Amino acid sequence: MKDIRLVLGSGGARGMAHIGVIEELEREGYVIKEVVGCSMGAVVGGIYCAGFLQDYKKWLTKLTKLEVLRLFDFVFSSQGLVKGEKVFKVIEGLIGTHQIENLDIPFTAVACDIVGRKEVHYKSGSLFKALRASIAIPSVFTPVSEGEALLVDGGVLNPLPVNLVERQSTEIVVAVNVNANTRVSAASKPNRRKENSNVLEVFGLDMFKPKENQKTSPEMYGFFDLLAKSFYLTQDRVIELMLARHKPEVVVNVSREICGIFEFYKAQEVIEAGKLAFQESHREYIKRNAGD
Repeated sequence: MKDIRLVLGSGGARGMAHIGVIEELEREGYVIKEVVGCSMGAVVGGIYCAGFLQDYKKWLTKLTKLEVLRLFDFVFSSQGLVKGEKVFKVIEGLIGTHQIENLDIPFTAVACDIVGRKEVHYKSGSLFKALRASIAIPSVFTPVSEGEALLVDGGVLNPLPVNLVERQSTEIVVAVNVNANTRVSAASKPNRRKENSNVLEVFGLDMFKPKENQKTSPEMYGFFDLLAKSFYLTQDRVIELMLARHKPEVVVNVSREICGIFEFYKAQEVIEAGKLAFQESHREYIKRNAGD
């Protein structure tokens, strides 16, 4: 079966790994019939469905740490630190404006209405409006107001929305989890560029960054450590339950240790990590189905 339904999960900058997965899927001859994305998975998925993934990749891979920081339009309001419009203006300049219902491939972006306490699924309307709502990490990006709804990151309720694809008996579902609670193996760990001081620390935007060789003693955990670990525990459980109930044929797991959620200047190695993770999952899928 070569037709697939693709689910791309949330994960900040780790979502750039979705680009590598899509490239490998196409290289293997798969035809993507539908994309459902959450947060950064929605951004990559929406841009792919619009036909501009390579333009987006080219832009990402040229970003430096300072350029990433300049994309944050800080407002420090009571609802968030970053407005989030500046980066989408840049992306709009790269790919133009689009209506979701007119995209080449059916696409759904997932956001969360914290007033209505429910998921919001964008299947039509402005692509950029849907993506901006889907990536609105609470307390970091300001939420999006839409009528009586207040929209934030879809990962709050459904970080890997496998339940939303229109499954067909002749197709397979591929789900990409870029929040896998796994170590980065030597075989799948890309070469990282050496970085100097992290300018994102100045604004607290590295709070969800994995800390290498961090002591595990509970008394060593600071405020952001506790916040990040609590958030990841919740996401892990939601993803675990979603995968158990809806059982995609292929699950691509990208370790959350690959980069922090704002380290977009590591695009090349994160994309490569996505490719390696897909290759591993694909080999397992082929092996399981070798006798069919």
